Amino acid sequence: MNATVHRHDFADRLTLADALAHRVEGQLREAIQSRGHATIAVSGGGTPKVFFALLARADIDWSKVTVTLVDERWVGEDSERSNARLVRDMLLKQNAEQAVFVPLYEAAPTPEDALDSVNARIDALPQPFDVVLLGMGPDGHTASFFPGGDHLAQALDLDGRHGVVSMRAQGAGEPRITLSLPRVLATRALYLHIEGDEKNTVLSEAIEKNYPIAAVLKQSRTPLDIFFSP
Repeated sequence: MNATVHRHDFADRLTLADALAHRVEGQLREAIQSRGHATIAVSGGGTPKVFFALLARADIDWSKVTVTLVDERWVGEDSERSNARLVRDMLLKQNAEQAVFVPLYEAAPTPEDALDSVNARIDALPQPFDVVLLGMGPDGHTASFFPGGDHLAQALDLDGRHGVVSMRAQGAGEPRITLSLPRVLATRALYLHIEGDEKNTVLSEAIEKNYPIAAVLKQSRTPLDIFFSP
């Protein structure tokens, strides 16, 4: 792994979620104090649910926080598969109810139909992000950087000019839309949150087997903090 990767192991998932929530809370608070606002991009899936619930209690001025997604399935928020729905249900509650939410999905037939408007929405956010939180699947994908994805090379191009890319892949289910790797790396703090021995094994093999997550592990642009629990 790259020298800028720092790993933090925890005995259990609740301890991890609590530590990560406190750390992110401090970074959001510092951003608000320093620049008057904070921006955070989060991932979906089951892994961050407890973290979201804990972060939602953070005692900060959430009205000055903008929340967006690292990636999204091309489904409406009425779908249980929607990452936006997960964020609204788990994170944008309690104190965090006052945050500004910028979704990636919009009512268009395909992600390609909405690329220009979604790119404009993401480009309008303050850059860099203050915090980006990634997850990882058992196939070694992160964001919607799926093995065999139709636009994987474009999404991983560190010199690419697009902040948002559409993605279709056999393991992805629905069509997806995702922040590109350079947009993910344009952040003051970058986290990879993984849980379970299976994913730990995938992570250890990622560079050798050239899983998509390896692009995040090998880059030297942005330091990465890995938070892991069994």
